[in-house]
Amino acid sequence: MIFVTNMPYFCYKYKLIVHLQSTVKQIENILLKKRRGKLYFTNDFQDFGTDGAVRIALARMVKKEILIRLARGVFYYPVIDKKNGITLLPSIEDIAEALAKRDKARIIPTGVYAMNKLGLSTQVPMNIVFLTDTTPRKVKIGRRWITFKRSPTKNFAYKSDLVMLVSLALSEIGKEKVTQNDMEIVTALLLKEDKSKMEKDLKLTPAWIRNFIKEKINENNKYSS
Repeated sequence: MIFVTNMPYFCYKYKLIVHLQSTVKQIENILLKKRRGKLYFTNDFQDFGTDGAVRIALARMVKKEILIRLARGVFYYPVIDKKNGITLLPSIEDIAEALAKRDKARIIPTGVYAMNKLGLSTQVPMNIVFLTDTTPRKVKIGRRWITFKRSPTKNFAYKSDLVMLVSLALSEIGKEKVTQNDMEIVTALLLKEDKSKMEKDLKLTPAWIRNFIKEKINENNKYSS
């Protein structure tokens, strides 16, 4: 009896399996040397094999629960709270900042999220919007979305992150709807900020917010003199 074997195909498949195993092992070894809680992208492992091998290797590591896939091409090496037996996931902001770093983009929070960061709202939005100076897009993280909206360059010209957030948050609320409590919270924050930075940023803010900040700067100068 004669068996005919497709040796070229067999050898090719064998090489693929060996290459894949090598890619998986290399990635695992790299992760073991890294701290947990770090986000990774498919491109971070491009030196360990072909694109196909890396994708399959990462899929296997997700199946083995070594990594968590947060979105397409976005992976997380999880922090495990052994005492409580839970996995600690990164915040949406951490993910957005990692995406921005990868894409060499600048981002700033806006809308309800900006209000939340300043303490003007306790609402944590399901879908977070960031302004960006690069290509606009949306990224789905579980059941949530991160939206990157293209923004005019002037929004990235602020020297003070606080003044930028105040301007965006108060603009979101609207002049007629800003409460006395909102003003008190913002004032307490502004009085701790570098005055020279604030003064340089005033020209970037809407007139009513500019006047409010100027008033607080003048009040502080009066009381500190």
